Amino acid sequence: MAEGISLAEQGAIAKEFLVGLLASMSITADVTVSELDEETVELAVNANPPTELGILVGPRGMTLQALQEVTRTVVQAKSPGRTDRILVDVAQYRERRVAALGRFAQKVAQEVVETNEERALEPMSAADRKAIHDSLGDLDTVVTRSEGEEPRRFVVIAPA
Repeated sequence: MAEGISLAEQGAIAKEFLVGLLASMSITADVTVSELDEETVELAVNANPPTELGILVGPRGMTLQALQEVTRTVVQAKSPGRTDRILVDVAQYRERRVAALGRFAQKVAQEVVETNEERALEPMSAADRKAIHDSLGDLDTVVTRSEGEEPRRFVVIAPA
């Protein structure tokens, strides 16, 4: 846990911010707070139907990534010390994105094994790169590495 305010208090500040933001956008949604581990809190924004939440996700999750950064900044501004990890998810986007990236990575890994040639993927966010690395980490047929400089950093999948 960070020095200063507790993880639960950080989650409460983040929730208050998100609820206010949603209200100002006239979006009706629920915000739930979950402590994932000792240093990570996740705020999940959900609505039924989730159709109006797309604006919070944006193309390829870019708006969601910005929303998470703004939420983290709000919590940091109200915390006298360091803050813990604060994640924001909208309509289970992150979960679906990780699953889709995992399927894609498995397919590319199979092609790499069949051709015995490494393959560089398109530049992606740190979270997406982590999803690729994690999904292939247990395979002994391929290895992954990140290359390049932000914001054009990418994953390379190579034969083991």
